[in-house]
Amino acid sequence: FGRDVQAVVDAVHVNTVILIGHSMGGAVIAEAARLMPDKIIGLVGVDTLDNVEYPLKREELEQMVMPFERDFPAQVRQFVGEMIVPGTDPELVQWIAGDMAAAPQQEAISSFTEYLTQYVTGEAAAMFEEIHVPVYSVNCGLWPVDAEANRRHMAQFDYTVMKDVGHFLMLERPDEFNTVLKETIDKIVSPRQ
Repeated sequence: FGRDVQAVVDAVHVNTVILIGHSMGGAVIAEAARLMPDKIIGLVGVDTLDNVEYPLKREELEQMVMPFERDFPAQVRQFVGEMIVPGTDPELVQWIAGDMAAAPQQEAISSFTEYLTQYVTGEAAAMFEEIHVPVYSVNCGLWPVDAEANRRHMAQFDYTVMKDVGHFLMLERPDEFNTVLKETIDKIVSPRQ
């Protein structure tokens, strides 16, 4: 996925890039930043990067993946439900769950497994030691952010929490999210001007 991002950056011929990634996209933008160290000036995670040192064991990963292998659509719908806060527009929840459940099962499980394996191996943290740009995240607050763990591996890390919103914060409250995202991007751009 990181190489896909690199291909897009190369295709549009830009030399200064801020990468933004939601959820698993946090790892994708980190990998892309490793591939293009001279072009990336900052990373913004969206409800991701809450703890790059999260101590996941191989057995736990296998237990997490097993229900998706048994009944992918039902497990995806349950998974989405766990990331939503009360009061979220039910039509939005149905759309998100339906869209995710429609993904090709093998590819989705493989991507999910590879992503989480980075936590088992420690690569989730180690990759940031090769990245020397500011990293920010905009999180929903369902899971605590361990800023100190992240700062042990990142050149610079800071985060913002949007309250009373779930994992799909950019869809649940787009106007507020866009304001926070713009403020975050300004933090990356301002020191360079």
